[in-house]
Amino acid sequence: MPERHVTVASKVGLHARPAAMLAKEAAAQSVKITIRKQETEPVEAASILGLMTLGAAYGDEVVLAADGEGANDALDRIAELVNSELDGS
Repeated sequence: MPERHVTVASKVGLHARPAAMLAKEAAAQSVKITIRKQETEPVEAASILGLMTLGAAYGDEVVLAADGEGANDALDRIAELVNSELDGS
C-alpha cells in the first residue's frame, strides 16, 4: 500500500476550512485515502469530522495511505494539499 509522509502546512492545522477543502478533494479521488498521525489510528481523509478529530496541527507529520489503481496519483494530490497553506491567511 503506497504511503506519503507529509508535514501539515496550514497554520490552523487540519481544522475548519482546511479540513473541508482536504475532505472534498479526497472524496473526489478514485480510491479511498486514509490519514493518520504517527501515534493514531487512520481516519478517512474524505471525512471532515475524521480530519478534525485527528488533531493534526501546523508542523505535524501525517501519513497518507491508499490502495488500488490510481493510488499514487491520488496520494500525490492530497499530499500537495496537506503541504499547502489552506487557511487563506
